[in-house]
Amino acid sequence: MRRLALAAALATLAATPAFAALKEGAKAPDFTAQGYQAGKPITFSMAEARKKGPVVLYFFPAAETAGCNLEARLFAEATDDFKKQGATVIGVTSGNLDKLASFSADTEKCSGKFPVAADPSAKIAASYDATMAVRPGWSSRTSYVISPSGQVIHAYSDMKANDHVTETMTAVKAWNASHPKKK
Repeated sequence: MRRLALAAALATLAATPAFAALKEGAKAPDFTAQGYQAGKPITFSMAEARKKGPVVLYFFPAAETAGCNLEARLFAEATDDFKKQGATVIGVTSGNLDKLASFSADTEKCSGKFPVAADPSAKIAASYDATMAVRPGWSSRTSYVISPSGQVIHAYSDMKANDHVTETMTAVKAWNASHPKKK
């Protein structure tokens, strides 16, 4: 019984992100990364994306895993709503990079609606303090909203995929309400 409890505790710890995510108000690091959208190679630039409006940057542990598949589908379903808010969505991972092209095009996941970028060795995730505590070479499940000026508007870390879209959409809408567009 004691071994079972220890194994459960270790499994929980292994799945726990570092929770050292950049805080609201921090400067978000710019990066350029290779990735895919709808199965086609792309180069994503955070600096270029910010010129269009807020950026929803979400880190996920690995393509083709249950939680990451769910999270990608949820972001894909909300992508049009994010676009209506002037926001760009980008997913970044360091896990299962060999599956990223098909993951980006799969109709049960990203559906080609937003880019997913490769983060070999989790270097981008590390610059955002979004790596797993027990597995530092992997990104945690952490989502950010970044303003056009490069400031972190919102940060949310939770290994459960369900609330990342709601959290980031709420933050984008709040930012838009406090930054009305000039006509």
